Amino acid sequence: MTRLFGATTAIGLVLASGAMAQEAIKLGALYNLTGGMSSLDGPSLAGAQLAAKQINEAGGLLDGRQIEIIAPDGKTDQQETAINAQRVLSEGVAAGFGQSDTTFVMAGAPLFQEAGIPFLTSGATHPELPAWVGDHMFMTAFGDDDQSFAIADYAMDTLGHDSFAVWTDQSMDFTKALSQFFKQRVEEKGGTITAEDSFMIGDTDFSAQIARLAALDPAPDAVFISAIPAEAGLTVKQIREAGIEMPIISGDGFDTRLISTMPGPELANDVWFSTHTYLADDRPEVAQFIEDYTAEYGHPPENSFAPLGYDAVKLLADAITRAGSAEPEAIRDALAETRDFPAVTGTISYTRESMVPPKPISIVEMQGGAFSVEEIWRPEGQ
Repeated sequence: MTRLFGATTAIGLVLASGAMAQEAIKLGALYNLTGGMSSLDGPSLAGAQLAAKQINEAGGLLDGRQIEIIAPDGKTDQQETAINAQRVLSEGVAAGFGQSDTTFVMAGAPLFQEAGIPFLTSGATHPELPAWVGDHMFMTAFGDDDQSFAIADYAMDTLGHDSFAVWTDQSMDFTKALSQFFKQRVEEKGGTITAEDSFMIGDTDFSAQIARLAALDPAPDAVFISAIPAEAGLTVKQIREAGIEMPIISGDGFDTRLISTMPGPELANDVWFSTHTYLADDRPEVAQFIEDYTAEYGHPPENSFAPLGYDAVKLLADAITRAGSAEPEAIRDALAETRDFPAVTGTISYTRESMVPPKPISIVEMQGGAFSVEEIWRPEGQ
């Protein structure tokens, strides 16, 4: 009887250890799958889920552990985002990732910092995010300073513009930072900001701003619009419907099909924006991602936020593998040591004191509702 009990216990221990070895590695994904941010966050989550599927089908991590992504809908609402952060933390996640906007990162990431769990934003770009949140905060994307400098350089050096009106969504940290850095670069290069105007998230009528823009004398060479996707599409539509044909320039908030579909191809002209590099890049990671995403979802990636979500999960998987552990602190330390990671959206290294990765930036032009990459801008040291 003693021998039978001992044998049974031993078998139980083996089964238990096997079960533990196969326990899923949970990752909390904070995304807004409905509301104004959904056209960026939806593709980003799809990219993340593709990365997790590929990793799991290849055998998982740490001798067979599968990745499980927990992804409640933040509904483009800061309070809902905070609730979702608490929810996924209560599930025992090893790390968190997600969000394409700084305001929503700040609604959730500080809770991860407080819990000692690393959080990797896939698409938010404010260069102060790591400093604001703390040493468990990481970025997949470039900083707003870099992307604002990129579009300012292109507008002035290539398009030949030197005077700009600036419209800013005053409700978002991201949009305010984008305008701030754009104005800084224009003035450093000897250009002028002839007028500034503002709006808020959720605005649908831009007739007052358009009237003030049309009344400027002399007219600026171009208008810079710092907006998230819903307002990006509306501003392009209403400016063009008002008969104003001046160039419209912006940052990655314009990296959405809405700037084409809302105005329609006849009006969707003379728009340029800076965004995350992957299209028109001949690196093998890019071609493979586009092929895999298209095979998985039946259509090409909607925008550059799809590969950013993919890159975020791959970065976390790389950190877990190098750490040899799914413990949050070990993941954090391995992330901080990331160098030359071959992401779809450009090589990622955390070498700056700010912990913002220096990455290449694409300048995209839209004419007739069609998008084309015109230039790759690289920060100093890239």
